[in-house]
Amino acid sequence: MKTIDIMRRAGRNLRQAKGRTFLTSLAIAVGAFTLTLSLAAGQGAREYADNLLKNNIDPRALFIVKDAKITSTSASSSLQEYSDDLGSSAATGRSVAIKMMTTDDIKKLEGRSDIEQVIPIYQLQAKYVTFQGVDKKYVAPITYFDSSTLVEASAGTVPALGVQIGDDEILVPQEFVDTLNMRAEELVGKKVTLIVTQSTATPTTDQITQAFMTGGDQAVKELLKPQTKEFSYMVRGVIKPSAMAITSNPRLHVSTNSAKAINDYANAGSAEGNKFFGVTALAKSDRNPETVKQAIQKDYGYTVQTAKDAQSLLFTFVNILQGIVAGFAMLALVASVFGIINTQYISVLERTSQIGLMKALGMRRRDIAKLFRYEAAWIGFIGGSLGVGLGLAVGWAANPVITKSLDLGDSSLLIFVWWQLAILIVALIIVAISAGWLPARKAARLDPIEALRTE
Repeated sequence: MKTIDIMRRAGRNLRQAKGRTFLTSLAIAVGAFTLTLSLAAGQGAREYADNLLKNNIDPRALFIVKDAKITSTSASSSLQEYSDDLGSSAATGRSVAIKMMTTDDIKKLEGRSDIEQVIPIYQLQAKYVTFQGVDKKYVAPITYFDSSTLVEASAGTVPALGVQIGDDEILVPQEFVDTLNMRAEELVGKKVTLIVTQSTATPTTDQITQAFMTGGDQAVKELLKPQTKEFSYMVRGVIKPSAMAITSNPRLHVSTNSAKAINDYANAGSAEGNKFFGVTALAKSDRNPETVKQAIQKDYGYTVQTAKDAQSLLFTFVNILQGIVAGFAMLALVASVFGIINTQYISVLERTSQIGLMKALGMRRRDIAKLFRYEAAWIGFIGGSLGVGLGLAVGWAANPVITKSLDLGDSSLLIFVWWQLAILIVALIIVAISAGWLPARKAARLDPIEALRTE
């Protein structure tokens, strides 16, 4: 019997039991629908992240640290041998001793011919911050403005990619403006003052005694009193939350020169002034960032991350979320497999005498098996097509709403790729055929005489 004839016969058999066929296909459709949206969301998220990195981060950017624990997802809590270059950084999100960059490390990197714009990552801290027109004092984290990453302004202006802000300018995150109960436009052009405390060495007993002998208690108080200095800046712009940040981490942004001035004053006379969390740099325009990364790691043993590494991190995050959603879809498919097996077994029992008649008329065992396998394949095709079609309809309808809600601009979160959907339908057909294998085998092995006796 020809294959095309068997396929047609299988289709007619399913049409004779429309309700049962539809309900069995519906179980597969649920899994296909979820997988369709999962594939579309993963594709959309990866394309969005890829465009985001290309448009917002200089591809030559390098992030260099001395201690691999800073960029790792876990850190050892065991004892660690002391070294003069050890420090502790809140930037790691963990209370752990890390190897800090020193001025000698900075000089080595500045002397390389394959990178430029080597900037230390200063750990800046102010005693408090004041905003012009606001009576209260605030504690706020501070950092230098990284010109290799593009930011977007909700008010005022921000520099283009690769351009630094002025030494008398500051950028304020939108989250801080919300706390101040002001409109972003009102803050632009206002003065922001950082009160920075200088870290001074603890006076010796002799120094305290000398101060007391010359000026009494007041001289001692002055000696022990920490020195402070005001650093004032004009608000150039208010920046929106970074689209690259997985969690919110708003900070005041000053120029690299201003960051150095604050760091030098705060740590004057302190060993901490010569320790840095890490550095940022740019690979020379004629060099491959990945090649530069490998060279620095080989020469000094530093840990280096490129913009491409940041992309990989985002893709890993997307893949994990996509895998979780796909897991739920697979549960629906497992349930559908048992549904197909049950449906096919019932079909074999109902058509036992019919199977016997077909065998008596000369139909081969393998053709009988093919008939039931093709019936299962039709169920997989119908269910897969229903699920994919519904997923496409929901995706096209939901995309504008999702884009507007997440402020994705011209991007779409759900992007459908035709070959992925085609492979999905083929895979579901194969799953259905596999599920129908046992019932097909049972039908093929029926004894024709015994089958004809069945009523």
